Amino acid sequence: MVNPEIPLARKTVASQIVAVTVYSDKALVTRRGIVSLTGHEKELVISPLPDVMEPESVRVSGKGKVAARLLEVKCDRIFSTEPVAAKVTQLTQQTQQLAAEWQHLQAQLDALGLQSSFIQGLRDKTEEQFSIGLARKSLSLSETLDFLNFLGSQYSEYAIATTECKIRQQELEKQLQTLRQQLQSIQTPHPQESYSLSVGIESTGTGEFELEISYLVSRASWTPSYDLHVSSTSNFLNLCCWAKVTQSTGEDWLGVALILSTAKPGLGTLPPKLEPWYIDVPSFRKKRHMLAAPVQPSAPEAAAAVPSPASESLDEGYIEAETVVAEVSREGSVVTFKLNGSGNIPGDGAPHKTTIFNDDFPCSFDYVAIPRLVSFAYLQAKIRNSANGATLLAGKANIFRDNIFVGTTQLENIAPGQEFKVNLGIDEGLKIERDLVERHVDKKLIGNTRRVTFAYRLIVTNLLDREADLKLIEQLPVSRNEQIKVRLIRSNPQIQLGEMGILEWDIILSAQAKQEIYYQFVVEHPPQLRVMGLDV
Repeated sequence: MVNPEIPLARKTVASQIVAVTVYSDKALVTRRGIVSLTGHEKELVISPLPDVMEPESVRVSGKGKVAARLLEVKCDRIFSTEPVAAKVTQLTQQTQQLAAEWQHLQAQLDALGLQSSFIQGLRDKTEEQFSIGLARKSLSLSETLDFLNFLGSQYSEYAIATTECKIRQQELEKQLQTLRQQLQSIQTPHPQESYSLSVGIESTGTGEFELEISYLVSRASWTPSYDLHVSSTSNFLNLCCWAKVTQSTGEDWLGVALILSTAKPGLGTLPPKLEPWYIDVPSFRKKRHMLAAPVQPSAPEAAAAVPSPASESLDEGYIEAETVVAEVSREGSVVTFKLNGSGNIPGDGAPHKTTIFNDDFPCSFDYVAIPRLVSFAYLQAKIRNSANGATLLAGKANIFRDNIFVGTTQLENIAPGQEFKVNLGIDEGLKIERDLVERHVDKKLIGNTRRVTFAYRLIVTNLLDREADLKLIEQLPVSRNEQIKVRLIRSNPQIQLGEMGILEWDIILSAQAKQEIYYQFVVEHPPQLRVMGLDV
């Protein structure tokens, strides 16, 4: 029997999590607890600690009103059976409530069945009498219709009520099945694994002492995501960076100082890509019969007209809520985001969003058009990250243009001062027309060579009220046979033929202006060769 007058040499410290630093694949947790020392304690214990803790990462410190020395730190694995009586009672009550509701619905279904059978019997008994009455004109047509409407309305009400009851019963059956599985699972004892931390201590007297421990845990991470808002009337792009924090460490982080760190301890909106336009002679290899799905040309993604929450105007007299952002700091290549306010991240394994920063970045706009594939121009924004700003980590970005959601993109790592582009989807402010104006086969052979001439005319119209920079891309066929030659013979404006037959014009269009582009090329080959791939 323990004498209460003799102080215990081993004392348990009640602690709580006060700060968490989350990395890309783990987290550093800081706990603090205050204990009253008597001078006789030899060991302070904090338990339980999560089983995902890395024992070698534990660090211990302390301070207090009494001088003390911290000695050996030990981590011991412990096993315990979690008390389940309260949970069993809760699940049993929920199961009983849902089962009672299911029985009540079944009683309603039985009653509706009896009522429906009565109406059916009434219809069967009166059907012949109504026919005789109508024939003898002892019943009016209006009386017959009133009776038929009565039968129809009753059938409809019973059918709707029956369907609703059955749907609710199906929902209850799914919930009951889940509860019964949970009940069966927790009624089978499962040893719970955790750690117990003991710290050797020597104190010189009595007084309060604050013990602080920190340790790394797995099953914790954060990833960035972005909202990009651009306006057609502004030269700024608003970038809101969110952090999605996820953790299933077995501990809830409630009311903690939360820091997100980049350290490592221990397209729908894109324009289509041109492929080389090859021409060749037919291949005479033995044909193989293969089943293949027909390839359809890719169509541009339509901008989904989904208004963002920002498009909803505030009622007069209301004050717009302030968004809490993080304090950003940088040391070398490591960036940390310290949240202003308490962090609350339960250990449920679900992603929890919190705002890191929300800034406006100056940007410029230009357009890319590939009329051979798509008769639209794609808007792009060119942005430069602030030289004194934070590194933008790779992550998914939702794009909004004039408060309309247009799609998503993927941002790569963007260093401070680095320039990057964001594709903003189709912009119908530029109209592009492309026509084949010439396809001519020379009747005369020149040096036993046949010439086929092609010419295209493109008309670009700027319907916008501002100047537009456009990169217009066309292409010529690329020969895979040395006997087939492709030559650009004329272009207006003048342009040099690029690699793989690519033609690129950089055009500046004034507001409401129009420009014509023309180019002509020839394909030369021996007359006995049949050229494949010249379908235009």
